[in-house]
Amino acid sequence: MSAEVNVELANGVLTVTISRPGKMNAITNVMYGALADAVERANVDDDVRALLIQADGETFTAGNDLSEFAAQATGNGPQERHVVRFLRVLANATVPVVAAVQGKAVGIGTTMLLHCDYVLLSEEAQLMTPFVNLALVPEAASSYLLPFHVGHVRAFEMFALGEPVSADSAVAWGIANRSVPAAELRAQARRIAEKIATRPYGSLTATKRLMRDAERLTAQMDRESITFMERLAGAEAKEAFLAFAEKRRPDFTKIAR
Repeated sequence: MSAEVNVELANGVLTVTISRPGKMNAITNVMYGALADAVERANVDDDVRALLIQADGETFTAGNDLSEFAAQATGNGPQERHVVRFLRVLANATVPVVAAVQGKAVGIGTTMLLHCDYVLLSEEAQLMTPFVNLALVPEAASSYLLPFHVGHVRAFEMFALGEPVSADSAVAWGIANRSVPAAELRAQARRIAEKIATRPYGSLTATKRLMRDAERLTAQMDRESITFMERLAGAEAKEAFLAFAEKRRPDFTKIAR
């Protein structure tokens, strides 16, 4: 288990806390492994009746650790990409999943919410999906789930422009249940998770299975992953990550279509 992912079980709720606030909770490969382990535990541990995902600090997560992304783009990344395992177990999770989101939720910080069953945002939260800005493509089956939730034109705007979506808009569009003051976020999320944990577990999980086509989601993830790795190895991604390292604006206009 990573020291930057803390796991605690109480009152039937397995709470998973992303805790790398000094790096805006950017998620490393090791952290993805710990997150995957936690979801797998929640699915098989009879004492767990709900899963709560939260984060320390002012930011839910800045998304993937870009230094690891840059290493992958040059062929020097980790051999086993735990992000793939995390997303697959999350898509196939039978346990009800609650998320408490404060500040910015970037990339996978937003797309993982599409696999949660109850999403609570702080009032100042912002959701961002800047995959195209990094010359990549969406993941976590979000290329299917986000248009399903918010419609094609809004989803395309979120992917193509990568601009922040406010908490109010996220609630109005159906990405989240509601927003609350930041000071109340964790308490409210725990209250919801503990309330869910008291419901008939068999009925809850059967209902969740009926509501979600896990096979369809994992198939879409496989399609996305192939394209994602192709884009990551391409000239546009190399320019995006070089520009990031050099702290300049990338120039994609000179790269052939």
